[in-house]
Amino acid sequence: MSADAAAHHDGPMVYPDDRLYAKTTAGKIGMWIFLLSDGFSFSGLLLGYGILRGGSDYWGCFKEQAAELGCALEPAFGINFTALLTFILICSSVTMVISHSALESGDKKGALKYLGLTIMFGLMFLCGQAQEYFGTFEYFMHAVDGGHHPGLIAEGLVFGSTHYATTFYCITAFHGLHVTSGVIYLSLVWRALYLDKADANTVEIVGLFWHFVDLVWILVFTFIYLIPS
Repeated sequence: MSADAAAHHDGPMVYPDDRLYAKTTAGKIGMWIFLLSDGFSFSGLLLGYGILRGGSDYWGCFKEQAAELGCALEPAFGINFTALLTFILICSSVTMVISHSALESGDKKGALKYLGLTIMFGLMFLCGQAQEYFGTFEYFMHAVDGGHHPGLIAEGLVFGSTHYATTFYCITAFHGLHVTSGVIYLSLVWRALYLDKADANTVEIVGLFWHFVDLVWILVFTFIYLIPS
């Protein structure tokens, strides 16, 4: 490609084969660099969580501590409900892959459909997190299983009261911010694709971010929810 053609090229610039980056685009390289830095952020949070949990004499106020110290009893996390949210995020990664594959095959309609499903799954996860924190959809949850689901805050899990509560909100809210950003990003790409202003490269780049968000959640779910308190 000549210098004049490159200067007027509107699409993503594809770099020639490189020893380190192979043949890729500036957008992909930029996203990988961002994900590397973001990975350090989550690593720091999870490392801090592990240090606090391993070194704290007083991690949270559970039955034993409530009886001994007279503190307000803190609730346990709902693992079954959060496992459902984890499954929803895993499904969103699958639909993200199918969307990109469909677009590479020339199936724009299928790509839009599965990208829309990815957005829907992301919104479902955020609704689940709102329910977990605040009991936003308590009426709906009660209709489903007949139980009482007021949310962790109403049940006594207050930010700043213990390491157990504070690390939970810091880490899960930080991840929730990423999911929110991802849903907005996906929605903008969906609109651009609908208007023929995006291509498979654009969808692949947003897919990298979304897969990262899903992978990090599996680590968060394992550390925060599955390891017994």
